[in-house]
Amino acid sequence: MADDIDIGLGTQARETVTAGLSKLLADSYAVYLKTHGYHWNVEGPNFASLHTLFMDQYTEMWTTIDLVAERIRALRSFAPQGYRAFANLSGVQDGNPEQSSEAMLAELVGDHEALVANARAARVAADAAGDDVTASLLDDRIEAHEKHAWMLRASLGRR
Repeated sequence: MADDIDIGLGTQARETVTAGLSKLLADSYAVYLKTHGYHWNVEGPNFASLHTLFMDQYTEMWTTIDLVAERIRALRSFAPQGYRAFANLSGVQDGNPEQSSEAMLAELVGDHEALVANARAARVAADAAGDDVTASLLDDRIEAHEKHAWMLRASLGRR
C-alpha cells in the first residue's frame, strides 16, 4: 500500500503496530464468541449470575472490537475479517458448551490473561512507533481484560 498519509508514523511503524492490533482483534473476537456461547450454554446453581456476567462481558467486548478494527483502518491497513482470517491469527481455542460452569470460567480467565499479554506486546510496538493513540486504546483494552479476568476469578472463588 502506498505511503500516502502523513500522520507522523511511517509505513513500517504502522505495519508493525497493525500486526499487533490484528492479532488482538482476532483473539478478542474469538473470546467474544466463546463468551457469548457460554452465556447461552452455562448451567448450574449459578446460572443466573453467570448468564448475566457473560452477557456483560461479551457486550463490552463487542463494542470495543470495532474500535480496534477502526484503528487498524486509520493506520492505513485492512482489518482482518472472516473466520479463516481470524483463525490464522488467533491462538484462542473454541469453547466446549458441555463443560461445567467452573471449567468455562477457568478457561475464560486464561483467555483474558492472554488478551492482556497480547495487548501489552502490541503496546510495546505502539510505544516504539510513538503512536500514542494506539497506546491509549491498548491501555483501555488491558484495563478491561484485567477486570474481566478478575470478575471471572472472583466467580471461581479465587483471588
